[in-house]
Amino acid sequence: MKKKSFIACGLAALLLLAGCSSATSTSDKNSKSSKSNYPLTIHNYTKAEGGSEWKKKDQVIKKQPKRVMATTRTVAELLLHLGLKEQIVGVGGNFGAPDQTVAKDYDALKKLSSSYVGKEAAIGTNPDIIVSRGGLFDNADWGVGTVDSLNNMGINTYVLKSSIKGGTYDSIYEDIDNLGKLFNVQDRAKAFSDQLKAKQKKITSDLTKIKKPQTFAYLHMSDPKEVYVYSAYGETFFNNAFKMVKLDNVFQNQNGNVSVETLVKTNPDVLIVLDWEGDGKTMKKALYSNPKLSSMKAIKNKKIYTMDYNYMFSYSYNTLDGLENLTKEMYPDLYK
Repeated sequence: MKKKSFIACGLAALLLLAGCSSATSTSDKNSKSSKSNYPLTIHNYTKAEGGSEWKKKDQVIKKQPKRVMATTRTVAELLLHLGLKEQIVGVGGNFGAPDQTVAKDYDALKKLSSSYVGKEAAIGTNPDIIVSRGGLFDNADWGVGTVDSLNNMGINTYVLKSSIKGGTYDSIYEDIDNLGKLFNVQDRAKAFSDQLKAKQKKITSDLTKIKKPQTFAYLHMSDPKEVYVYSAYGETFFNNAFKMVKLDNVFQNQNGNVSVETLVKTNPDVLIVLDWEGDGKTMKKALYSNPKLSSMKAIKNKKIYTMDYNYMFSYSYNTLDGLENLTKEMYPDLYK
């Protein structure tokens, strides 16, 4: 190491002290800024055990959460977009199409299970808060416990507004805004929302030449031999998302089972089938060769499309990715 002159050493020392002073000042400012945001009241929801109606319930956040449990891959990916990698202490529901833009950070997270986790596993992460879609806040093997039971244990909760009845894709922007305030990362939240809004605008503008919406039915199948129609009654997010790309769920107002005979008689323009871990092609092949469906125009016109579960029922931002993939497959001429 070369010798430095006394003057150079003195100057370096002064710069170092100035840097430390500046860092300390910045740290103090951040600390004060963080403290000034709390306690914070976030308007959210609760549902009685065994009930079906969500009611408003405020969550009072006393201090910035340091430990958050995410019940699904898509929740964790949303939190990663907000810069919260270090706060995520556990992830349940590790399945479905990944968001490649945060794949490296997601791979580094602690995965609790490839399926949904129960209350014991969730609280075992010692979370300050659990963020989840509404359906997983339940006292069941696949649920993390009700909102009220978790709150009584001193654990805050955040129910994605997009996931409860009345939720739409625009509800995601409200969720991102709330999470930004909750974790004191408002700038990251706004930047991510702006990015999504630009993408949503592009998807819808690409379809302006499509004047007439098409009807569709969703087939939730795990066995290629068993055709199961899911009406998605009350699934406001699901139905709103497809309307975004000019697709109307033909059974959205039908509460209860939809028979294969009713499917054939109703004869929607398009069939969308679940792609669970790459089995979409198998399902499509089975549907095209099913004699019971042979008279349907979706079969004759080769209009069966597959979508990943997370794109349809995670109630998250990545639904846009699924819709974009779908529209490119349905209308290839628009994207040449």
